[in-house]
Amino acid sequence: MSRSLKVEAPLLWTGPGRPVHRAAVVAEGAGVAYAGPAAGAPPADQVLQVDGFLMPGVADRHVHIRLGDPGAVLLGGVTAVRDLGWEPEEIFALADASELPTFTGPLIRAVGPMFTAPGGYPTGDRWAPPGTGYELVGPEHAAWAVGEFASKGATAIKVSLNAVAGPTPSDAELAAIVEAAHGRELPVTAHVEGPGQAERAVGAGIDEFAHIPWTERLPDALLEAAARAMRMVSTLDIQSFGDVTPELRVAADNAARFRAAGGRIVYGTDLGNGPIPPGIDVREALLLHEAVGMTTEEILEAMVAGPLVQGAPADLIATAADPREDLHALGDLRLVVRAGRVVSRR
Repeated sequence: MSRSLKVEAPLLWTGPGRPVHRAAVVAEGAGVAYAGPAAGAPPADQVLQVDGFLMPGVADRHVHIRLGDPGAVLLGGVTAVRDLGWEPEEIFALADASELPTFTGPLIRAVGPMFTAPGGYPTGDRWAPPGTGYELVGPEHAAWAVGEFASKGATAIKVSLNAVAGPTPSDAELAAIVEAAHGRELPVTAHVEGPGQAERAVGAGIDEFAHIPWTERLPDALLEAAARAMRMVSTLDIQSFGDVTPELRVAADNAARFRAAGGRIVYGTDLGNGPIPPGIDVREALLLHEAVGMTTEEILEAMVAGPLVQGAPADLIATAADPREDLHALGDLRLVVRAGRVVSRR
């Protein structure tokens, strides 16, 4: 029989516009049974009191987890990740293992390999082991490959549209990928790099940019079309690592205009690419605020998988102070709970 856990805190943020003072979250097994005022919370086998700000665990929508330390990622407050490119047999096995109570890292969802053209990115890059790039040889092969990796556990399909590093899939292959993926209710995400590639992605009906585009200033009309049908994963810090660079300026400008057009931006870091810290990257959150203009509450919404409601995963973090007042608070963790289990407490 699973044990229950109650976490009490002076302030709970269950989601946008829903702060609760003198609050509690009760986990039954791996799920949330209650989130609200402490006075109305049911009893639990274990009770923890945290003097801080309680919120859902952070979800990083762009990592390469095998280039990092899963344990450090979880201890840093990231309770769920999406791996956007790795050798399929290894990453799907790791994703399966992440669902077990014995796993000492975040929940992992994975795309498997990136679909690319023969010789295209990332087949020749040193960071990517053999198999990370899956080379397509026509539309029929592209459609078949979607089904093949969906059957292995892919939760999305990733396409490499990196014209800077080599050839890219054809328009016909893109159309086949999108049709096959959507037929299986899988989203398609794209790495776009180089002139015209973002326009190709929007025209093909791709659902997401895996990075905010940084190699060219996109036209307003293109960003408006993207905002109606796509979302962007932030990954701004990899364009700067704390500095102000031309790439960061272009990405931030594209992101700000995309957001102004009604587009949705979600948090992702591209962990494994340069000195991105494991766990929450406070610099990424600060860039979304300072360079893109998102409010602190919008940023918290972008950083979590969803609100804390009954039936949601019992993934929690507590910070010493309220990050809605100062995002630096995300770097001062007091508690990490993953699937109803206490991972770290101080």
